[in-house]
Amino acid sequence: MVKFDFEKFQYIKLEEFNLGAVKERFLEERKMAGWYDLDTSCLEEIKTTAKYIRNNCDVFVVCGIGGSYLGAKAIIDALAPYYGTAKPEIVFAGYNLSSDYMADLLDYIKDKNVMVNVISKSGTTLEPAIAFDFLLDFMENKYGEEASNRIFATTDEKTGTLLELANEKGFKKFVVPDNIGGRFSVLTPVGLLPIAVAGYSIDSLFVGANNAKSEEKYYYYTQLRHELYNMNKNVESFDVYEPKLASFAEWLKQLFGESQGKDGKGILPVSTVNTRDLHSLGQYYQDGIDMLFSTVLYADPNRDLSVQKYDCELSNINRMAMESVCEAHYKGHVPTSVIELDRINEENLGYLIFFFEMTAMLGSYLLDINYYDQPGVNGYKDILHAKIKKKD
Repeated sequence: MVKFDFEKFQYIKLEEFNLGAVKERFLEERKMAGWYDLDTSCLEEIKTTAKYIRNNCDVFVVCGIGGSYLGAKAIIDALAPYYGTAKPEIVFAGYNLSSDYMADLLDYIKDKNVMVNVISKSGTTLEPAIAFDFLLDFMENKYGEEASNRIFATTDEKTGTLLELANEKGFKKFVVPDNIGGRFSVLTPVGLLPIAVAGYSIDSLFVGANNAKSEEKYYYYTQLRHELYNMNKNVESFDVYEPKLASFAEWLKQLFGESQGKDGKGILPVSTVNTRDLHSLGQYYQDGIDMLFSTVLYADPNRDLSVQKYDCELSNINRMAMESVCEAHYKGHVPTSVIELDRINEENLGYLIFFFEMTAMLGSYLLDINYYDQPGVNGYKDILHAKIKKKD
């Protein structure tokens, strides 16, 4: 169950929602909006493939950047235990250009049973392309012709460098839908295959997403964010009180940053992991420049401990800390919304995925910007590609 408190720690009381026309415009245009349909046609094939992978490897390397890995990592990190590694271990590559990271990864997997999922619509994005070159060499040296049965490509259905390579090598392929942008692709093979390989229920993710779609709670939140933006609250902090949700906040930063940060507009998304960051950024949030508002993601624990010194459960202290921060921030002119999960599970996470995707889309329409492109990302790419040259 997901509960919302959009009023207790806010200065704004919204009497009615004015977003009907925005939704109508969205449904008429439907540009890059395949995610809205919550297509489940791929689930059985993904579950069958995931079972095969789980039974035949120790480490599953997911190679991608941005939306090609953030969504899957958000869900896997949220559901996985803090300590101990289930089989197979899910590791990520292709989201940086660190030679130390790549070298350490290759050393780590050299004596392990490995399979790889490379995710790229075009196959030309620099970071995963370089990482996959290393991984392909590693796999072919380790497994020979068998390597092709251990590599899975999630890519465009019709064109692209990766598609051509997958066809040449005989990799099993999954499709990145044409009408879904990367940051909206969690509930497609992009995110679903790694999540299923990790052992989590992709069916339950869709149950939660459909619940969010039917309840339409995102209207209030979208309008609230927009009103705060009009009050010059230009920074939104996603605050989590369960460290497992830190990667989910990273996905939110991409979702909102790339969807709404353009044309000189948009709210800057940042995140904190509390109570850790209360002892660093907390000072600025409370007494710094008046430009912030917060959205808290709070989750009740799956396990609890009794703190004898205070004669209460540890979860009660964590909750009291969260509420105390909200009260303090309210007094310090940092309005806060609270989104609360009764537990961290697939259904609740699926709910949040669709809830925030709708918010990102609707908020972009209110700003009169294109929510599904990211022209600013190409700024560094154009400069970098001009500096490096491929060897003939």
